[in-house]
Amino acid sequence: MELKHLEPRENWQQIAQDAGFSFHTMYGEPYWNEARAYRFTLREIEEDIEDPSTELHQMCLDAVGRIIESQELMARMGLPEKHWDYIAGTWRGGDPGLYGRMDLAYGGTGPAKLLEYNADTPTSLFESTSFQWQWLEDQITAKVLPRDADQFNGTWEALVARFAEMWPGGDTIYFTSVPENSEDYGTVETMAWAAKEGGVNPLYLTIDKIGVSDDGRFLDADGYPIRFLFKLYPWENMLNEPFADYLAQSGCFMLEPAWKALLSNKAILPMLWRFNEGHPNLLPAFFEDEFTEAGPAVQRAEAAFAAGRVVKPIFSREGASVRILDAAGGEIAASTDHGYDEHPKIVQAYHPLPEFDGSHPVIGAWIIGDTCTGMGLREDRGLITQNLSQFIPHYIEG
Repeated sequence: MELKHLEPRENWQQIAQDAGFSFHTMYGEPYWNEARAYRFTLREIEEDIEDPSTELHQMCLDAVGRIIESQELMARMGLPEKHWDYIAGTWRGGDPGLYGRMDLAYGGTGPAKLLEYNADTPTSLFESTSFQWQWLEDQITAKVLPRDADQFNGTWEALVARFAEMWPGGDTIYFTSVPENSEDYGTVETMAWAAKEGGVNPLYLTIDKIGVSDDGRFLDADGYPIRFLFKLYPWENMLNEPFADYLAQSGCFMLEPAWKALLSNKAILPMLWRFNEGHPNLLPAFFEDEFTEAGPAVQRAEAAFAAGRVVKPIFSREGASVRILDAAGGEIAASTDHGYDEHPKIVQAYHPLPEFDGSHPVIGAWIIGDTCTGMGLREDRGLITQNLSQFIPHYIEG
């Protein structure tokens, strides 16, 4: 793994606009940055990122099966108890998952470490798939990259195949997100195009336009029942909305299924460590009260906490309410966004992100179905990846 400084395409902003990448610049700062790129070897991709991510996903599925069967463990997940049966029903009924993104710490040496699993509403899909691939092709044509350069980027094709597999006869799927959010819309639009290519009829509406019929079915803006719905709206929020009471009777198949609320939840991190203690791709993690009590499991992981610890709310987005502390409890770094401070916390061993030319990259490994299919990288000058972190393309050589 190596950082390369490359010549950006002369008109990359216009290329982005033409491709519908309207959020290439956010808050006056470039979000997409192609003056930098990360070069990987094929061995690094296959052995250090692809295979471990697929294995981690299987470990996560095993954890869901265990949590569903335990009221004690379900209580740790911070989800409304009145919806536990609905969540469990989607798991036991075999409702399939579509996609997710694992955030990994990796710098080219040692095993990649799982930081968290965005298994419900991960963004950066468009830039990770079509726009990153377009950059690769353009830079090969311009001789900025060698002719044999490649990219770990099979996510689009895997998405198309997944939609075709899940809806072999075609059907209408509604795609929804919150209004007036161009980044969320870019993810939903990418999903809808993949569904269309997979033989599905996609329709879009903002989530505020969804209604409920007298008999508890979800309706579109014209009053037609919604049978299939992809929603870029977090389950932990949805399950606390009034209309969540209609989920079980709505007759609506949800993407992602409700059991994904157990994975896109930082409470899964101490569960993974509990069930797979010592796994090379995991960081020791405990619920805050467990860490304070310093029982045998915490004592066994004492050496891993010598570099410090990261305190995370079980629900948070874009690094909000995250704190990095040293071994003595002194603050190394903290998010300025405190929007999730009230949620229960977990404590994870601090594994410093690699540093390349003053920035710290995080690898987002995409899972489609049950397999790792591609990746994207975001980096930040700070130690906490957050909303303004930049997306940096990558390529494979050698």
